[in-house]
Amino acid sequence: MDAQGRGRADDIDPADQWVLNPNTGEYELRLTPSAPQSSVPGPRRSASRAGAAARAGGAGGAVRNRSAAPARDGREGRDGREPRPDRGASGREVPSQRRRRGAPEEPSAGRRGRRPEKKSKAKKALLWTGGVTAFVVVAAAVGGYLYIEHLNDNIQAVSDDGASTGGFSKDKAINILLIGTDKRTGAGNDKYGDAGSAGHADTTILLHVSKDRSNATALSIPRDLIVDIPDCPTTQEDGSQKVIPGETGVRFNTSLGQEGRTPSCTSRTVTELTGIKPDNFMVADFNAVKTLTTAVGGVEVCLGKDINDPDSHLDLPKGEHVIEGEQALAFVRTRHAVGFGGDLSRIGLQQQFLSALMRKLKSNDTLSSPTKMIKLAEAGTKALTVDSQLDSIDKLKDLGLELGKLNTKNLTFTTVPVRDNPAEKVKSTVVLNETTAPQVFQAIQNDVSFTEVKQQKKKEAAAVAARLKGTKADASEVRVQIFNGGAPAGSAQETLSWLQTAEDVTKSENGGNAPATLAKTTLEYAPDQADQARRLAAIMGLSGSAMKPGKSVTNSQGLPTMTLTLGKDFKGAGVSLTAPTKAPDVEKSTADKVECAQ
Repeated sequence: MDAQGRGRADDIDPADQWVLNPNTGEYELRLTPSAPQSSVPGPRRSASRAGAAARAGGAGGAVRNRSAAPARDGREGRDGREPRPDRGASGREVPSQRRRRGAPEEPSAGRRGRRPEKKSKAKKALLWTGGVTAFVVVAAAVGGYLYIEHLNDNIQAVSDDGASTGGFSKDKAINILLIGTDKRTGAGNDKYGDAGSAGHADTTILLHVSKDRSNATALSIPRDLIVDIPDCPTTQEDGSQKVIPGETGVRFNTSLGQEGRTPSCTSRTVTELTGIKPDNFMVADFNAVKTLTTAVGGVEVCLGKDINDPDSHLDLPKGEHVIEGEQALAFVRTRHAVGFGGDLSRIGLQQQFLSALMRKLKSNDTLSSPTKMIKLAEAGTKALTVDSQLDSIDKLKDLGLELGKLNTKNLTFTTVPVRDNPAEKVKSTVVLNETTAPQVFQAIQNDVSFTEVKQQKKKEAAAVAARLKGTKADASEVRVQIFNGGAPAGSAQETLSWLQTAEDVTKSENGGNAPATLAKTTLEYAPDQADQARRLAAIMGLSGSAMKPGKSVTNSQGLPTMTLTLGKDFKGAGVSLTAPTKAPDVEKSTADKVECAQ
């Protein structure tokens, strides 16, 4: 600001001249030294006062104008007192400037010398304005830091116990496990019955977001689905480690709460069921539904008939409604009054509710309202329990930015395909539909969209599929090295034997273990080996996406050869590895539409 006060502001930012004094912990104004100029008294503001103001601004979030009255002649400070010309900006005494011998006297009032006086006033005004700017910047920075720390303190995190991938990545597809528990903690929630519940996995959704963020699939997992729960290494509340034994043929919702199981056990169960390992998980209880809907001012839902459910306390007539708080909780809990009165019917209501919440979160009404955004940040950080890889507001913000790229018309809600449990006379549980459920899981594993997405992705898919088209070399001409990059031990040798004896690919050899683990099997080849690659892809059942144009390597005889790396998706020699390019035909809905529950 020293430079600004002298008319040479150029590239100096006023905020850069406020410096934190490590000895006092307060912000002080440090003026940049410059060549001697005519002294211009500026407003007095001690370092301790600036620091106190900054702290006050940070704690209260408000900046108060301390000017009691406007300056009469440009010389009054912000507290209304005339500044002392014998003190500099740092508060130290400085000698007054002496007039050189023989120099002309300052012009008196009423003569042409008034113009320099106006310029001096302009300089003082600029200096004062710069000080206010610096104060606002510092106050906002301190206030923002304190608020972020406050939000971090709100977050409750639990260990993922190695059940996740270690956290989502911005350059990969994202899999987030959303768990809604029936735990009755919180004001007024004990009235819903089962007040002593440990909190089971009552509502579970695996949210898959595509690598290019063009689409997403929200897969609901029925709570009454019969599954196998694996052994679960867990971190207990007292910090101790405990392995909870697994169970076979039990309801999915017992993967949480039962026998002391934590959310990491639910995550492991989802991996066991679907073959998909979540990157992160979030857990919400009854309070989350109430506070989040209130924070955004309610969400719009629709009923195809009048509903009066004494169990969930939902009492709404047919038609569209905006619900929040207790009413929103009643809506997601009701099941006896919709569909067949079971959990599968309630899943449809919950998907409609989440679609409505997503639309509201992405609406201008929410995004343009600082009040709603602050309420949402408060509600979200207090209501959700996250895994240890999402334990800060910065990580949650980054995840929110990735999810914010989605278009709601390409967010598909669907449910794990199931059928009634044939072992029961009174139908209360369900089992996997072994025909369609694996197709759904495989589509998600291979990042296949359940909706039509933008034209660019179609072009990319067509280009990948084109790798399979063209002439194919004879099997006896295919030269390939086989590496194990994540398949079961012995897979490379198993594949080599099968190719040589059953498929006549005699110019093949075992390369041993690959330098890195791969999720999917790949075949890398040079441009002049494309016809060999197409033949091997046909034999192996490889998709176009598994074929990686690149360069060849040299085999043990010094000849150019392709590289086949068996990934975690390898199912055995002779088992096709063709990935689906189209999602199976299952019942689904998208988040951009309001559908009325029947």
